[in-house]
Amino acid sequence: MATDVPPSLPIRRNTVLLAAALAVNNAVLQLVAAVSSLTFVLVTGVRGLLGLGPAIFLTSSGLTAVVAGRMMDRFGRTPVMTVGFSLGAIGCTLTALATRIDSTLAVITGFALVGASSGIALLIRAAAGDMYPPERRARGISYVLFGSVFGAILGPTVFSPLFAGKDVKADALTVPWLAAGGIALVALLLVQFVHPDPKRIAELIGSHEPEPAAAAPIRELVRRPGVIPAMAAALASFGVMVSVMNLTGYVVVEHHHHSQDSVFPIIGAHVFGMYALVLVVGGLIGRVGRTPALEVGLVVMALSTIGLLWVESVPATAVLLLGLGIGWNISFVAATAQLADRTRPAERGKLLGFNDLLGALFGAGLALLGGYALDAIGVGALAIGATVIVAAPVLMIARPSRTAPSAGETV
Repeated sequence: MATDVPPSLPIRRNTVLLAAALAVNNAVLQLVAAVSSLTFVLVTGVRGLLGLGPAIFLTSSGLTAVVAGRMMDRFGRTPVMTVGFSLGAIGCTLTALATRIDSTLAVITGFALVGASSGIALLIRAAAGDMYPPERRARGISYVLFGSVFGAILGPTVFSPLFAGKDVKADALTVPWLAAGGIALVALLLVQFVHPDPKRIAELIGSHEPEPAAAAPIRELVRRPGVIPAMAAALASFGVMVSVMNLTGYVVVEHHHHSQDSVFPIIGAHVFGMYALVLVVGGLIGRVGRTPALEVGLVVMALSTIGLLWVESVPATAVLLLGLGIGWNISFVAATAQLADRTRPAERGKLLGFNDLLGALFGAGLALLGGYALDAIGVGALAIGATVIVAAPVLMIARPSRTAPSAGETV
């Protein structure tokens, strides 16, 4: 049952602050996407496992998301976000140190901490879903995610000049990683002004029906109508998106022989695609429904990944990564809105965290496998494999449960 939002609640201010924190943090993630594979190879000297760097990042992100989701449900969103951005600043600093002293332990620890920070930052969408009633939830999530559009501009602006004219060596990565640590501190500062906690807002604007004594366990949450299709779409779209994004920098530099600084406009275009249309996408999902949006998003991603078979130039690669971002955005917002619809405030972080764990572990596996295939076979293996994986769930999603509630209906 929809409810009115009390006018005294600072929904707009909190939305702007969360969007700004995501924008700033997104610049850090662009550096991770652009150079994590290269950083790992240059520091460790292990070329055959170029996908291990992104895999460490993604595994840490997923494992942290589960714990962070439960902590958010128990203690609130803001305290956990504070911890997350602190870990990001420390992780970037450790990675910078690793590039100076060629320490494998430091780079692995740094990647793990930055991954943990990313897993927590991704759960900001739980806070976004908290602050809006069901009929406006997809749009509310879109408002917060839209902040990352500015991150798409900030990343290349900060990092491209730091790589211009530099040889691809480990010590050339020190200053960029230190800059990323400073940027994470800005996000940390922003979330301190988010109050009251979004979880408290969700409780204030929630249904008049009494909350259960305890949150439902995961096994019950995943059996609710519409949850499995949403998770399948999220799993495929997130896994393919992050693995392709993290390996593209290596493809552009090592396979197509472009300069290192040319990677950032490509990653910037990808991030722009991920978030530029999010305000439009949120409104459309609210009108056409979650399931059609999930299908469209996956198809757009499949068309973008198969295109990697034929393109080599920087502009063409940027266009494909832009399409990959747009497709992910459509499926991601639809899946998030669907999962938020099926949960109460005390359950939302748990389910989204579990979903993120599966997606991150899947993405880590794809990064490892894709890195090996890329090194052993070539770009074609990456393109075809990603396309098959992201297109596979469409048939299952096209058969929703007859008992599933309509989009925007609460559990």
